[in-house]
Amino acid sequence: MLSSGPPATLPSMARETRREDRELRRNILDATTRLLGRCKFADLTVADILAEAGISRGSFYFYFQGKHEVLAELVRQAIDQGHKTSASWLGHRDESDRRAAIRRSIADGAQLWSEQAAVLRAIVEHWRDDPALEELWRGQMDSFAKTTAERIDADRAAGAISHHAIDSQTLAATLTWLGERLYYLAATGTPPFDNQSELVDVLTHMWMTTLYAESPR
Repeated sequence: MLSSGPPATLPSMARETRREDRELRRNILDATTRLLGRCKFADLTVADILAEAGISRGSFYFYFQGKHEVLAELVRQAIDQGHKTSASWLGHRDESDRRAAIRRSIADGAQLWSEQAAVLRAIVEHWRDDPALEELWRGQMDSFAKTTAERIDADRAAGAISHHAIDSQTLAATLTWLGERLYYLAATGTPPFDNQSELVDVLTHMWMTTLYAESPR
């Protein structure tokens, strides 16, 4: 029987395989995200993910060792967005626009947590349960605290922050973990932080009064 066209080349077959791999991984991640919107991570099983994604157990374990590894990948993707949300304040140079830059960063963070609530709730509630998740989340918090401390040191050197009593690393870590806790409370629908506008207002107030001794408005 004559072929209707030239045989597929090895490079084209490899590209097709990579595309199918990406789609299958994406299917697993999307299925897990949907499930996290309906049930707690502690109650979620690999069998649930298989059923939701419509895949075999062998296919799942080809890409992930278990549900904790799936959560880790989802968190990494959310983190990539999170780094972008911090750019407003960390990158600004106009002192007159400092408050607006901080508020914009906080608002972007609140929006990210709203959009990724199911995934970020799961990591906050379970990062101590798994060594890899703990390393991932502590590393994320440490990364944000480090970049915040660098900005605090730069503003202190420029005279924008006059008080030096508290170590910049400790101060940055405190503000970072405070934000994590309030964003988490918002993601769980806990009043008054479930009101995104009030959440952004209070975090902006905390950052401005703590760092720049801004008088309450």
